[in-house]
Amino acid sequence: MSLNSTPSSERVHIAFFGLRNVGKSSLVNAVTGQDLSLVSDVKGTTTDPVKKAMELLPLGPVVIIDTPGMDDEGSLGSMRVARARKVLAHTDIAVLVTEARVEDHLEPMEEEIISLFRERSLPYVIAYNKSDLLPANIRAEKEAALSGAASFDNTVNVSGKIIETSAKSEDGSAKIMESYRKERRIYVSAIKNEGIWDLKEMLADFAREWEKERRCLVSDLIKPGGTVVLVVPIDESAPKGRLILPQQHVMRDLLDAGAWFMTCQPEELTEAISRLKEKPALVITDSQAFKQVAADLPQDVLLTSFSILFARYKGELEALVEGAEMLGRLKDGDRVLISEGCTHHRQCNDLGTVKIPGWIRKHCGADPIFEFTSGGDFPEDLSGYQLVIHCGGCMLNDKEMARRIRSARRNQVPIVNYGIAIAEMNGILARSLEVFK
Repeated sequence: MSLNSTPSSERVHIAFFGLRNVGKSSLVNAVTGQDLSLVSDVKGTTTDPVKKAMELLPLGPVVIIDTPGMDDEGSLGSMRVARARKVLAHTDIAVLVTEARVEDHLEPMEEEIISLFRERSLPYVIAYNKSDLLPANIRAEKEAALSGAASFDNTVNVSGKIIETSAKSEDGSAKIMESYRKERRIYVSAIKNEGIWDLKEMLADFAREWEKERRCLVSDLIKPGGTVVLVVPIDESAPKGRLILPQQHVMRDLLDAGAWFMTCQPEELTEAISRLKEKPALVITDSQAFKQVAADLPQDVLLTSFSILFARYKGELEALVEGAEMLGRLKDGDRVLISEGCTHHRQCNDLGTVKIPGWIRKHCGADPIFEFTSGGDFPEDLSGYQLVIHCGGCMLNDKEMARRIRSARRNQVPIVNYGIAIAEMNGILARSLEVFK
């Protein structure tokens, strides 16, 4: 998979926040080298989040997001602020853009924005824009102060003060100190294109840490040289000329792990295994073929699905497994939300809107009421539902998938994903989780 073909869900999401007219859009354009956002002296020019997937040196594949000013006013302004705050849910690295001032301070609203970053443990950069307007000697002093603070192993420059980052800080909060460790400050000028490369280097440092902290998809389950069989049905719902994203990701991860894999359709599984000199280390199937594959596969061969692997990769596997129990307890009239992270043309025998509802009615012996969402549409208030069933989330980044799971748990609504639900309804959930032990 080339850099240019990296899906947005696998890119680091970098979002720029701040008040109106501090130069967020100008800085975004300077960082990206493109006229990504409209620029004007009029406050509130950016009215909606602007998102762009691109390749950005020295970071690589990223999604850059420009947001409306967080101090926007009026009824429309409050809607814009709400949309800007919503961007936080899928932000991996945040940039607070503020104006460079002779006196080091942030506005109360800017301090509130930083609090939002810290609540989410987001690494962030404070970019003092328009630094070209500062007297040269003042700017030199400020940059020297930041450089000096960076040379101390256990200190960081916070609002012009050097603060110890040990757990024995004045407020005793290790969490706040950790957020300070994830903070950088820099003086930049979007107009003069000054400090832009240094800002990108800071973001690249955070991006490298983000990459290290990512979960494994399947590579940690397979030893180098192990053989995996991938069961990939090709039917009326399979996209022509390509494999779906979860299958591509698993293949790439197996290659990175030094594992071998062979691919077949459900009806070819028995013959495929017979051609192997030894039994496969794992069989991974499309969830729709779970029942047939489980019946044809020897019990001593580990089995799971692409969707269940994504449940672990994108979210909290344990929480999604717990939600599976509710499938057998649904009653007539219970409201069930079926949500997909992508938008696509629905087939006549669509998995989410046709097959899964039919399987659930048969499994629970009742007639629940099904409602559907797709793409970015996911209700914040889930209190009226008895169950949420979500797709694998391959088109959502892990921050957004985690937000949806947290929203369900906060509303005390069980949540399960497609693969786990299908395994549960076929009586093979325990078997499909054996590989994670």
